[in-house]
Amino acid sequence: MMFAILANRTYRHLFLAQIIALIGTGLATVALGLLAYDIAGANGGAVLGTAMAIKMVAYIGVAPVVGAYANRLPRRAFLVAMDLIRLVVALALPFVDQVWQVYVLIFVLQSASAGFTPTFQATIPDILPDEQEYTRALSLSRLAYDMESLTSPMLAAALLTIMNFHWLFAGTAVGFACSALLVVSVVLPRITAVPAKGGIYDKTTRGARIYLGTPRLRGLLAVTLAAAAASAMVIVNTAVLVRAGLGFGQSEVAITLAAFGGGSMLAALLLPRVLDRVADRTVMLAASAVLTLALGALAATWQFNAQPGYWYGLLAGWLVLGIAYSASVTPGGRLLRRSSNADDRPALFAAQFALSHVCWLLAYPLAGQIGAGWGMGAAFLAAAVLALAGTLLALVIWPVNDPEVIEHRHDDLPPDHPHLRQAHGEGVGHIFVLDDLHSRWPR
Repeated sequence: MMFAILANRTYRHLFLAQIIALIGTGLATVALGLLAYDIAGANGGAVLGTAMAIKMVAYIGVAPVVGAYANRLPRRAFLVAMDLIRLVVALALPFVDQVWQVYVLIFVLQSASAGFTPTFQATIPDILPDEQEYTRALSLSRLAYDMESLTSPMLAAALLTIMNFHWLFAGTAVGFACSALLVVSVVLPRITAVPAKGGIYDKTTRGARIYLGTPRLRGLLAVTLAAAAASAMVIVNTAVLVRAGLGFGQSEVAITLAAFGGGSMLAALLLPRVLDRVADRTVMLAASAVLTLALGALAATWQFNAQPGYWYGLLAGWLVLGIAYSASVTPGGRLLRRSSNADDRPALFAAQFALSHVCWLLAYPLAGQIGAGWGMGAAFLAAAVLALAGTLLALVIWPVNDPEVIEHRHDDLPPDHPHLRQAHGEGVGHIFVLDDLHSRWPR
């Protein structure tokens, strides 16, 4: 039963912290759009677009730096500090009246998120060392993200009927405060970090070098590119497709987005049982292929069916994309856990956080600019081509024979190597998780 892992008090409190912080972030997203319009008027869209670009830059640039040093800091104190920084920024946002102030605060806010999120994600495998339990935690996390995307806009709409949008930032601050209190309420596992050698460059790129040196994680990144192609099409162009293309209103936009979110939630509920029986590589590559085929089918049919009756076909397409999207990205945490030890995990999760957002940084403007310049049929086709590229790349670079563990020698490892410290004795034949970090050493 997926929800049985909530019996673990530490995980339950962290999961609640995640849900509350996500709802607060969702309220801030709605409020930020209204704030941009309040400051810039008709140019509000450009302001918001720049703010989203700043968010991506913060994620890509800050996460690796945090990942390099997070394993040497007390994790609970670090997570609480990141929540408090976000709380202060949320409280400051209602008082800004200049565009540059929005940009500065958004950079600070998203930099704190770039520190919090991968550190939080890297903590869960230490709390739930059993892979089946961890798989269920990943699915619950996916459900939390999907529920937030559905409920936050509705909650914001309800609150806006009784208050000014500036008060939504207060709700965001409350969310971060509750998150910090829940983190404080638990004791997190301690890790004894081995200081990384080299300068700042070596330390900050360590996670990315481990990541890109591991075949299964290169495959994960390629699958993430396919997932980004599909989700960018949904996020960027749903309103345009439904309103301008089919002539419907705001409620139909919400229903269409709900079809994608509902498909993602359905997959998240089913995935734990599927992953108990089917290899991660098989599930993720199959899902990536479905994303490609669904985008291709929508590209082929949109040009000839851009009329109100096609909305039901679009709903079906978004449902399939939601299912395949969730199936392609949710197992990623299992691969990261399998490819790291406790010392490397924060850096590796930070690398995944940064590198995956590079995929979205490519996919978002592709979906938006091609859709605006050449039409939705061309946007679907471009997304399908990008998804196909990711799928084929993953198929080539992710080995079919990808065992979780191998037997290998430790004779030539340096005395301070983490895998020797983990062993119960010196010698030959210890069994450890396979990753390319130590595959360089003789086996």
